[in-house]
Amino acid sequence: MQQRLATVPFGRHNAGTMQSPLISRPNLLRRIPMPLLAILVGLFCGLFVWLVLEQVQPRALKSIFADELKVRLEQQARETLIRYNNYVTAHTSTIRLLANHRKLSQYLEPVHWLESDREVPFVYYNTPPWLPNTALWRTLIQPSHILLIDKQGRTREIYQVGKRNLPSELAGINELFSSENRVQALLTTLGDEPYLLVSETAEDATGTVMGLLMMMAPIDEQFLTSSQQGVALDDVVVGLLDADEQRFLSSSDYKRLPPGVLMEKVEHDYQVTDQSFFEYEGSTINIQFATLVPNTVMEVIRGRVAGLERRQRIITATAFVTIFTLVFYLLSERLNRILRRISLFSRRALGEAQPIIEQGNQLFVLEDWIKQFIRLVRDARDEMRQQHEFEMQESEALKRTIMEAALDSIVTIDETGRIIEFNNTAAQTLGHDRDEVIGESFAELMLDVKNQPVFRNMLNSFLENPGDQKEEVQHEMWAVTREGNQLPVEIAIKPIQLQTRVVFTVYMHDMSNRRRAEQVIRSLAKFPSESPSPVLRVNQPGVIIYANAASAPLLEYWGCEQGQTLPLYWKKRISDVFLSGKDWESQLVSDDRIYSLLITPVVDLGYVNIYGRDITAVRQAEHQAREHQQELIHVCRLSTMGEMATGLAHELNQPLSAIANYANGCVRRLQLSGNGGDDILHALGQINSQADRAGEIIKRLRSLIGKQPPIRSVADINQLVKEVCSFVEFQARKANVVIEQELSLVLLKARVDVVQIEQVLLNLVRNALDALLEIQEDERSLIIRTSCQAGGYILIEVLDSGPGIQDEAMGRLFEPFYTTKQSGMGMGLVISQTIIEDHNGKISAERLEEGGTRFSIMIPSGEERDG
Repeated sequence: MQQRLATVPFGRHNAGTMQSPLISRPNLLRRIPMPLLAILVGLFCGLFVWLVLEQVQPRALKSIFADELKVRLEQQARETLIRYNNYVTAHTSTIRLLANHRKLSQYLEPVHWLESDREVPFVYYNTPPWLPNTALWRTLIQPSHILLIDKQGRTREIYQVGKRNLPSELAGINELFSSENRVQALLTTLGDEPYLLVSETAEDATGTVMGLLMMMAPIDEQFLTSSQQGVALDDVVVGLLDADEQRFLSSSDYKRLPPGVLMEKVEHDYQVTDQSFFEYEGSTINIQFATLVPNTVMEVIRGRVAGLERRQRIITATAFVTIFTLVFYLLSERLNRILRRISLFSRRALGEAQPIIEQGNQLFVLEDWIKQFIRLVRDARDEMRQQHEFEMQESEALKRTIMEAALDSIVTIDETGRIIEFNNTAAQTLGHDRDEVIGESFAELMLDVKNQPVFRNMLNSFLENPGDQKEEVQHEMWAVTREGNQLPVEIAIKPIQLQTRVVFTVYMHDMSNRRRAEQVIRSLAKFPSESPSPVLRVNQPGVIIYANAASAPLLEYWGCEQGQTLPLYWKKRISDVFLSGKDWESQLVSDDRIYSLLITPVVDLGYVNIYGRDITAVRQAEHQAREHQQELIHVCRLSTMGEMATGLAHELNQPLSAIANYANGCVRRLQLSGNGGDDILHALGQINSQADRAGEIIKRLRSLIGKQPPIRSVADINQLVKEVCSFVEFQARKANVVIEQELSLVLLKARVDVVQIEQVLLNLVRNALDALLEIQEDERSLIIRTSCQAGGYILIEVLDSGPGIQDEAMGRLFEPFYTTKQSGMGMGLVISQTIIEDHNGKISAERLEEGGTRFSIMIPSGEERDG
């Protein structure tokens, strides 16, 4: 049929319709070639873009540069101040470490400073006996002197670290430090030079406060440079500014910014950002921290930005010229190809000869040819209309036959919703005759009152937005029969675009049978779905057939949903229960819930039922009762020990000492006189013995709560590991980590300080637990392993599967104050290394190839055998 339409009707127009030549347009644009016109348009667009950017971009970039420069300067100032504060914090931590070191307490034990002493302070030029090895505390600090000051504020001993002499203000009594009994940092000036003074109370081995340990550091060029932690200061200078006199006290570069220079002399050459100190409340002057950036650096950056802006404008204009030229050139070539295709189509379809291709701009040639081609198409359309009408009549007859044979009710309506066609199924279902319903409103006649507005909205949505709608819209509604009965139906509306109007075909599917079936299914599933306890049904291959709403925590624990297969362990367990034909009970512990599961097989139907019961509250009550009992015992023990240790030790020591002294005096006098009886001598001896015994008890009690040298004894290393694991049991359970203990079967004994070794193990285990929090729970693993090594050594290993330690951090793990944690102090591993080295051992760390970290401790074995 299409072949006949393409050849027969159009043949009548071949003789005279397309014989006239194309209309000629002798003007300037018609004669300009398309490539040349494309180049001219591209140059014009590029020039226009350049002029627009010239007016807009420089001002915008200057504003952006000024705002960004201000933000960068403020950020640079904050960073330099933060680094300075961290450096001061390192001094504070160091003086706290030195003041609490056992060397100082042991040194002060026999020292007695009397208030009447007027001795000249003793000066050390090498490390004094009351300080530990300098490698432990001089890594990050730069002090000039370390002083021992008594409680009256007099300097007793001086350790001169550098070549700088002690300021005269600190040679006498300093009332500021004598009035404070805590660690403090003071920023002040001594001899017109700024100093940082950090002090901490010093105690002897018995806990008696002897005075202060003070560290003083001159805030000079070296101090300020070191405070920036190795940051390059070529373009930045930091310094201390006297805010009252607007005078610089010190700087990180004395050549560019010498001390004593005024602020007004440097503002021309530098961008100055000053910030106040809030940490040093005892400062005697108003000192501010200043960050200076040379203006030359700003000018260089500003020149770079301006150059970049000019280059960007040139690149943008060039890109516009190139793009517009290529677009117009490609468009002209595309139009030429289109013209050739139209010519070929005219010869094949309309029998018209190829149009005349003129020289010059092909756009105008194409315009003339399109006008003639449109006239040809209009004539062909009129001839095809008659053929289409005949085909429409045949199609209508075919559609009517289909409608009459359809099993669903089909109603055709117009734009107003009135019925124009009605098939036999609709007449039988709803009880209406076709002749009666033609022209009636479909919604009012056949739908429930509540569904009529919904249907009208569906119809209006098609009429208002015909292009945005899908081909078919479905809704569930209630239909009304002629007798007034209601039927649940599914209505689908499909628009049909006719030549002059739009009609709609409404399909109504009776849902009565499906509704009854759904109600039966819902009634059967009502009991398990409303149950507050988990109820699941799983077939023999392990696929979850059904799970009620209460089973959501179990599905989340297994990591699957309804219709998916259970994990391998539970899949095998379901298969075993199904084959055994017997019920099986178990407990399941998820992240925060505990469930008791009963698996009941239904062998005949090929599935098992899982009934769950939440027993979290029961387990929590039992656990809280145990923890509460342990806490009460612990609190009582600590309270009793505290009262006895603090009261009895202090109050009874002096009377017992007096008893012992009096008894010794009586014995000596009776021995010298020779008149005393043996019974009196024996009784006095007993008094002396009992007094010594009581004094020894009190001394041990005081040593229990005070500072004392480490006490070593032979201990079982495996038992120490078990005790440490019990200490972190709650933290490990909270992190969902099971600590695996691979302990040696051989008895491992060593002479160690039990408290210190437990402290080291506890530190390593807690670090491992913190590292495991950074990975997924199913990937967390922590192993503690002990073994006996050759040469009489015991090896303790702590292995975790965490993210591991970076290469740059591995070499600095045991440096003071270095930490990878946000809230860490960086002293845990340093103290652990000191403890292990005191035990003639070694501690090391390495990164595992499969991921994670291993810490190893080697200590010599010291097993003692009876006999």
